[in-house]
Amino acid sequence: MGGTLAGKVALVTGAGKNIGRAIALGLARDGARVLVNGRSDSAAIEAVAAEIRAAGGSAEAMLADVADPEAVARMVGQAGPVDILVCNAGLRRQTPYLEMSLEEWREILSVALDGAFILTRAVLPGMVARGGGSIVALSGISTHVGTPNRAHVSASKAGLEGLMRAIAVEFAPQGIRANCVAPGAVDTARGASAGAMPQGLGREAGIPMRRKATIDEIASVVRLLAGPEGGYVTGQTLHVNGGAFLA
Repeated sequence: MGGTLAGKVALVTGAGKNIGRAIALGLARDGARVLVNGRSDSAAIEAVAAEIRAAGGSAEAMLADVADPEAVARMVGQAGPVDILVCNAGLRRQTPYLEMSLEEWREILSVALDGAFILTRAVLPGMVARGGGSIVALSGISTHVGTPNRAHVSASKAGLEGLMRAIAVEFAPQGIRANCVAPGAVDTARGASAGAMPQGLGREAGIPMRRKATIDEIASVVRLLAGPEGGYVTGQTLHVNGGAFLA
């Protein structure tokens, strides 16, 4: 499978379904060898990798908890040099702030924020050695508009945006770019643990474009930032929300 990403290796976390799956498929269509990561659902990531291979692409399923430094080290060691890292893995919970335990707080931050730190620490040396690379993290609109019962999710996503800016500044001289994509309401299948869509984020009436995004629309923005077309974009957060957040 040819394309502008031919010869590149892309690691996509949380890639077994929804946005992560769409990102993996999109990068593969453009020629990247895709490492399809998930934490526990091996059948899901194997299915995505098989779908890529069936379409003529190159993909491997890699089961690893991104919050576990040893598991990440094994995965990156097995994968070899990574040119594109997409930090999509994350957990969602709906818990009122005063009912939120420290254990739940840490659980949420351990995947999205700690996981991104562990992953970037693992792949950056190779990117530096090869003179470049692209890192894209998925944050979200709730970080900016404020939603009830998701303080830990909002904090983890806000931390991701700060982390990407810090990496962008420090590693730009080595040809490495780091950005965030912040989706608004997206038409996805939500797991039971995520709870209902927070009020204000799931209503099309509150979105100027009067609809939710498709997963492919989010994936296409990630693809832009990951590839050469986004070569002069770094340290940014791109909002993909149909105009729901206008600032």
